Amino acid sequence: MDRDEARKMKEQLAAFARELAEKHGVVATPRSLGAQTEADAADVVRAPTIALGLVPQADGGFGIAVRYRLGIPRARSIVRKVSAEIGPDADIRRTGRIRPVSELGPRPPAPTWQADGDTDRRRPLRPGISIGHVGVTAGTLGAFVTRAGPGDDALYALSNYHVLAGSPEAQPGDIVLQPGPADGGLAPGDRIGELTQVVDLDSTEPSFTDAAIARLDRVPVDFDYPVGRVVKTARALGGEVVGKVGRTTAITRGRVTAIELDDVIVGYEDLGALNFDDQIEIESLDDGPFSRGGDSGALVYREDGVAIGLLFAGSESGGHSGKGLTYANPIDQVLEILDVELAREPAHPFE
Repeated sequence: MDRDEARKMKEQLAAFARELAEKHGVVATPRSLGAQTEADAADVVRAPTIALGLVPQADGGFGIAVRYRLGIPRARSIVRKVSAEIGPDADIRRTGRIRPVSELGPRPPAPTWQADGDTDRRRPLRPGISIGHVGVTAGTLGAFVTRAGPGDDALYALSNYHVLAGSPEAQPGDIVLQPGPADGGLAPGDRIGELTQVVDLDSTEPSFTDAAIARLDRVPVDFDYPVGRVVKTARALGGEVVGKVGRTTAITRGRVTAIELDDVIVGYEDLGALNFDDQIEIESLDDGPFSRGGDSGALVYREDGVAIGLLFAGSESGGHSGKGLTYANPIDQVLEILDVELAREPAHPFE
């Protein structure tokens, strides 16, 4: 199938899957559930729903990605029926539960995971290091961005909502630390800036991005990634070899295995189960996973240094290593919603 044919089939299958879910008496998506308790969210995450997207094929066409979380009988029944409608172009994977790849909550007395990445205090700041809201454990500084238009020459750090804010109680002006609190960051000595803007996450409508920015104080910065300075963006087409540098797993390589994934349900501690549309799926090309907890917020880039996504979530299983798949928001959508762009020239007075 070409892309347009695959998209049309995906839409038809989504309606078919919802009908099957209703027939089986299960929740198809959390879109109509409203605010949930943590227990309610867990029930939704256990519901046998599926995510559908496009998967690149060797002939240049596209098949249909079918992703399901848990192998309970009702889920397998829906997957079988949907896959039968697709035929040989179905790419079926069980993911297990999908969660943000950063731990939230009060700062623990010591780091709760072993990190191969950079958890130290770094000046100048650079992409891939530990960062976090004063009330979050730790995530990753993904990129430096600037606001479009005149009158604002400040530099901002880009990461996830659940890294730079972490809860609905977070407010603009809250302190952001480097390193993140789980890695020993303390206010005021490790303050690097303040929370400026978050993308609202709504449990009643599909979300597209988990993103936020923090306005940096007068601190030095280093713009370079392992592939050099990343200033261009592109939409993922599927099949690209990509990399990221994250707080926990450092530099890893992966491949885009699905694009335009809809109904990706991610379980948040404070927000419940949220539904994300138009997501990118990545599997590791290394022995370990492409990402682990603490890598949230990392920029995903192609080998040629073009950014395609903002890493935000991971699954329990799947991928050729069996250790989980990674999910990323399309970077162009992140930048458009926040009305920012990747920093192209040194703009900070103390870099």
